[in-house]
Amino acid sequence: MNSIWTDRRFLDLVGVDLPIVQAPMAGPVFSDMVVAVANAGGLGSLPCATFTPAKIREELSLVRQQTSGPVNVNFFCHRPPVFDAEREKRWRTRLGPYYEEFGLDPEMPVPASSRTPFDEEACLLVEEFRPEVVSFHFGLPEQPLLARVKATGARILSSATTVAEARWLEDRGCDAIIAQGVEAGGHRGMFLTDDISTQVGTFCLVPQIADAVKVPVVAAGGIADGRGIVAAFALGASAVQVGTAFLFTPEARLAKPHREALAGDHAGETALTNIFTGRPSRGILNRAMRELGPMTGSAPAFPLAGGSLAPLRAVTEKAGSGDFMSLWAGQAARICHGLPAGDLTRKLASDALERLGARIAGTP
Repeated sequence: MNSIWTDRRFLDLVGVDLPIVQAPMAGPVFSDMVVAVANAGGLGSLPCATFTPAKIREELSLVRQQTSGPVNVNFFCHRPPVFDAEREKRWRTRLGPYYEEFGLDPEMPVPASSRTPFDEEACLLVEEFRPEVVSFHFGLPEQPLLARVKATGARILSSATTVAEARWLEDRGCDAIIAQGVEAGGHRGMFLTDDISTQVGTFCLVPQIADAVKVPVVAAGGIADGRGIVAAFALGASAVQVGTAFLFTPEARLAKPHREALAGDHAGETALTNIFTGRPSRGILNRAMRELGPMTGSAPAFPLAGGSLAPLRAVTEKAGSGDFMSLWAGQAARICHGLPAGDLTRKLASDALERLGARIAGTP
């Protein structure tokens, strides 16, 4: 199937048959999806930002037992926030009317909202399991940790949302750059800027990054079928990273309201919001986003914003509502179709190859 890919740099770099990277979506993705994608010839990605070290070990052990294909292990590398009591108080005050609406005590304790950045414990697990690829979001870890990861032989990937970020990543040793357009669902990988008004779309970003760096480029954002893959290759990408389409697979572990929202009439109505975690992320519009934001200076720093929203999510989700949960999705949800993750990986590749073959042959 890989005989006529127009750019094999990514395939040869990481050792996969298909230039399809399953996005590492924390929450919905566990080892079963990673294994299915890897066994289909793509690059399965295990998201570790919300896992404890014990859970990372458990999931990686399952992956290693069930596939011999290359896999990607993904980590966040943000700086842990400094708790701001005044900011948290203002946020709780803003959420107060919702607590009262649902019969909750506005002063009740709330769970901590955490995302673990790449650290010594995570690095030890990488050194033990030696995944073929390690990817990062929000930049890169400190140089000593990064050097240890590279010493395992892992290929290093990270997300760039601007040309400046792509150059920064290449200068610090990234083997490939994920060009994340503004269409992408979930968290923006931005780390040299916090101005979302300057973020650009995938098909403007990919050729600019491809021209600016020497390493392979992976296009991400708004790609959910063969048409998008062919377009990404035409613009200089060597592979694509697909997220939202994998949310429609049976392997995706989604709350019922999230799955219903993806299948609903308003799945195409998405926006960037910071109210659920404190960082800009794209999701399907819901009541919380409309009434609190979607972007607001009131939200505590990443990842603390979610703690005070958790009780509201719990009570509304129990009633079947997604009004106060993060319904992460990219702008391509309306063209996604439910298939098992392995079948989806193969279909994405075969549809793209069919279109590439037609183009090479000069037929419509």
